[in-house]
Amino acid sequence: MKYFLAFILVMNVITFVMFGMDKRKAVKGKWRTPEKTLLLLGLCFGSIGQLLGMKVFRHKTNKWYFWFCGMLSLAIQIVIIYKIFTNCMT
Repeated sequence: MKYFLAFILVMNVITFVMFGMDKRKAVKGKWRTPEKTLLLLGLCFGSIGQLLGMKVFRHKTNKWYFWFCGMLSLAIQIVIIYKIFTNCMT
């Protein structure tokens, strides 16, 4: 269980950092991280990092599908985590 929680933490940190790096690249006009990669990181238990990265770095906030995917994946991840915790407690 603790490894799963560590995985979630690491994925959120990676996703948050990737949003920051992509924003910096956008400002400097350099090669960017593909949107698919950023969305996939959010879906792979990085949704909190995605939503925080969007808010803190003001990045991809005009793209409705980033907000939608972030919120949807967060809801799905909450259900998965709840199911895992309830199964471990019984």
